[in-house]
Amino acid sequence: MTFLGICLLFTYLFCQWLVQAEFFTSIGQMTDLIYKERDLVQFLKVYIKEEEERLGKIKSWASQIEDLTSKSALDPEGFLAHPVNAYKLVKRLNTGWLSLESLVLQDATKGFIANLTFQREFFPSEEDETGAAKALMRLQDTYKLDPDVIAKGILPGTKYVASLSVDDCFGMGKIAYHESDYYHTVLWMQEALKLLDEGERSTTISKVDVLDYLSYTVFQLGDIQRAVELTKRLLLLDSSHERAGTNLRYFEKMLERERNEEKVNKTSDAKPNKTLYEIYTRPQDYLPERETYEALCRGEGVRMTPKKQKRLFCRYHDGNRNPILILSPIKEEDEWDSPRIVRYLEVLSNEEIEKIKELAKPKLARATVRDPKTGVLTTANYRVSKSAWLEEYDDPVIAQVNKRMQAITGLTADTAELLQVANYGMGGQYEPHFDFSRKEEPDVFKRLGTGNRVATFLNYMSDVEAGGATVFPDFGAAIWPRKGTAVFWYNLFRSGEGDYRTRHAACPVLVGSKWVSNKWFHERGQEFLRPCGLTEVD
Repeated sequence: MTFLGICLLFTYLFCQWLVQAEFFTSIGQMTDLIYKERDLVQFLKVYIKEEEERLGKIKSWASQIEDLTSKSALDPEGFLAHPVNAYKLVKRLNTGWLSLESLVLQDATKGFIANLTFQREFFPSEEDETGAAKALMRLQDTYKLDPDVIAKGILPGTKYVASLSVDDCFGMGKIAYHESDYYHTVLWMQEALKLLDEGERSTTISKVDVLDYLSYTVFQLGDIQRAVELTKRLLLLDSSHERAGTNLRYFEKMLERERNEEKVNKTSDAKPNKTLYEIYTRPQDYLPERETYEALCRGEGVRMTPKKQKRLFCRYHDGNRNPILILSPIKEEDEWDSPRIVRYLEVLSNEEIEKIKELAKPKLARATVRDPKTGVLTTANYRVSKSAWLEEYDDPVIAQVNKRMQAITGLTADTAELLQVANYGMGGQYEPHFDFSRKEEPDVFKRLGTGNRVATFLNYMSDVEAGGATVFPDFGAAIWPRKGTAVFWYNLFRSGEGDYRTRHAACPVLVGSKWVSNKWFHERGQEFLRPCGLTEVD
């Protein structure tokens, strides 16, 4: 193949690859990156052979990446199930391949540079790399993982080994720093410094670089004493560092002032300053049940007592002798008694799951939520996944699945929303929320004209190696994904009042690729199928 042919093939390949940004929000779509990166390496190897002597460094790069992609392409979802692999893929395509340009700037034809520049339009963006880094930090917080654990890739349920280099840890710290997230900046800069102290080498960063960020960040967190110590260490390595010298004088002045204030406070019985533990504690945020929610995600605090367990049963369910289920009743298990949550087994076959995923994947877009004031769908930082909406005319399988859900629940799907399919990416989650609209949100579903969401039917279309549970913080339930099963609950009492106990969340996926589909049944049309109760809590 001639060089011109390679260039044309590059151009054709990426004209076909019209993928939106936010790769990190869907493992399903990130698998495309595995194949594209593999193809990039193959074409790059042909180019290297033409100018092998002058492009020796490029060949070395290609060999390293080829070794990685040859393994990852065999099992893309399994490979990307490890969040460190997913993060490094996004980082490599956003910044790693860009650095390759400097190795081929002597290319007389400028063909490869032109093509690589063109292709970068379809690579993960800065937003993707930032989102991927934040996803790792979210996993770190939710599952109480030390940076060292993540850096070494010691995660449960994964068959791959993936680690973060000192450059990766430094990059994580920089992203946190630029987000003014000083808590995570300190954790990741400390990890980078530890790796450097242990002898890991880097061609791009030094201890001075790490100490420069770390000393100023701990100062921002109020730990002036440590800021002084770190700055002094920096100056021992580079005595000409002008900013560090200026900072040290300022820090020492502030430390002296702090000590004088402590003396005054002691004489006036004032409260002592915060301890170092309090200074470095993760800051509180807007979510009131954050600790409860994350504990449930870890499998802690589940309030399933032996007494409650005795009230839960399993049975065959025929949907009140529904014709679809009479000859083949569905297996039903109680997950919780009040509010009642049930799990149905063997709801979807493997063939149906694969068809639904196949139909959904081209349509996947960043998952949205309804604005409580306008009812308009919009993206939100607390929901990290991609979703697609499937209609019955998309494929007979969708109509078949809709009829089955209708038969199981005894509710009409005529007024239900379309089947929503969601794939969770790195640290994919949906923080605690209500599926129904509350009194202060009267217009959320007004445009649909079908009333409120009376019930939720949630299909699990994959197993998840670690994390990814559906949790209910109000009453302490945690329901774990099991491929082919579905869980069902009512969001409203028979009176039409919202059941506030059903506030729930999708925990971040620690290891794995989580696929779900759900059907939201609405009030209209259910009047005779689920008659109203006589009291507010019926």
